[in-house]
Amino acid sequence: REHNSPAGSVLNNLTMFVKVQKSKSYFSRFQVKFRRRREGKTDYRQRKRLCAQDKNKYSSPKYRLVVRFTNKQVICQIAYALVDGDRILCQATSSELPRYGLKVGLKNYAAAYCTGLLVARRLLQKVGLDEVYEGNTEVDGEIQKTVVNKKTYFVDEVEEDRRPFRAFLDVGCRATTTGCRIFGALKGASDGGLDIPHNEKRFPGYDRDSKQYDADMHKERIFGGHVGEYMEYLEEEDNQKYQEHFASYLAEDLAADGLEELYESVHSAIREDPSPSEKQDFTPDKSFKKRAKLTLEERKANVQAKKDARAADEDDE
Repeated sequence: REHNSPAGSVLNNLTMFVKVQKSKSYFSRFQVKFRRRREGKTDYRQRKRLCAQDKNKYSSPKYRLVVRFTNKQVICQIAYALVDGDRILCQATSSELPRYGLKVGLKNYAAAYCTGLLVARRLLQKVGLDEVYEGNTEVDGEIQKTVVNKKTYFVDEVEEDRRPFRAFLDVGCRATTTGCRIFGALKGASDGGLDIPHNEKRFPGYDRDSKQYDADMHKERIFGGHVGEYMEYLEEEDNQKYQEHFASYLAEDLAADGLEELYESVHSAIREDPSPSEKQDFTPDKSFKKRAKLTLEERKANVQAKKDARAADEDDE
């Protein structure tokens, strides 16, 4: 109903505020989400699908390739879930790459590829499949597939007696955008001989509009071509920023045109010896002694000394 009077227009402009009443029964039935969900650390919808195994496979574990990035390194792990928590079957980090000749750029796409390759070769060596499934020794960016008995395996060839080791990619809470470094670790593990279901749609070089995949562009990214291009660009445009930004590269005598050869040598070194290094014995510094705790009388004496000193300063003024 319309009001033509001034009072009616005032009523039309009034906004009603209604307080939301939550009764005692609401709060008594309220259930908080899991702690790691509240902290934003675990996507339980994703985790349930990665961990739940088919009933007809009984207690066979479902393995996951867990890829995580910190501020300094890449972490790749092969994990499986039990009732009381996850178990880590094998792991590799990019902080191990200096042992294979890569001392700088331990968090970029090429380093993620090397870390994925390292964890794959280390795992296959542990389970005795390293000689059966060597993976893709010639890095070309292409996806390896083999169909056996209507089932697709993401390896070059499938042995009749021993099938390849299958794992599923676990990205955590990271956004799976095209060209993400997570898929560099995935490609490294796949080229290392692991059977990881994937396609080319998230690799660098895939064009969503034309639905075409450029494997050469992906290969260039694996060998640090994007880093080399940026090094050349900065050296020409802003040499001071180039000296600051790539100081660690220059300290190791690395130039833009030598990155591909460096990563090739790292890949071959990883394949020669993927085993973890021996743990170094830790000996704490026992010369340090914690200062003894002051007694109550000593603390009171210190306070009184400060009061006397302040009083003396006020008298001097």
